[in-house]
Amino acid sequence: MAQLFFRYGAMASGKSIEILKVAHNYEIQNRHVLLLTSALDDRTQIGAIASRIGMQREAIAIHDEDNLYDLVQTQANDIAAVLIDEAQFMTKAQVLQLTQVVDELQIAVMAYGLKNDAFNQLFPGSEALLLYADKIEEVKTLCSFCTRKATMNLRVSGGQPVYAGAQIQVGGDEAYMPVCRLHYNHPDMAALAHRISAVNE
Repeated sequence: MAQLFFRYGAMASGKSIEILKVAHNYEIQNRHVLLLTSALDDRTQIGAIASRIGMQREAIAIHDEDNLYDLVQTQANDIAAVLIDEAQFMTKAQVLQLTQVVDELQIAVMAYGLKNDAFNQLFPGSEALLLYADKIEEVKTLCSFCTRKATMNLRVSGGQPVYAGAQIQVGGDEAYMPVCRLHYNHPDMAALAHRISAVNE
């Protein structure tokens, strides 16, 4: 039976590499997947799922106005699963469209993304996925400052932590660090300066 999965994790937890691995596993069994990602993510290029270790695949870039049920339905006879990166940027309506994909088309959907933003608020897409997903799984990684599990994303700018601003600011290692709750509130400033220096080299 098809299900809607939400796999969430902090920045740098390996969500994109996990999507690429899942896609590969389907494809070596001659089963086709539909790869989607948010058009907001332009770090590599719009319409690309790219991991920090250099692996990359083309994907369909989705916008807020896109109907994901209609998009999948046009290819439904050839699709074993829909894999979505940056799922936090979807709208609630799009998440509901994905429930239709699962329930009416019987196609598995695996959505990967952040749960909370840099100010510890839920993204709209993540909130809807937490409500409607059949299975919710955490992709774990360590805090940038210690050995605790990272549960938050620390935004940095000019070597300083940022605790206010726009919810959506696309960035990578130069702008975000996965951290535990302790180091979100009390970052190690010396370690932060060293990390930012290393990223900018």
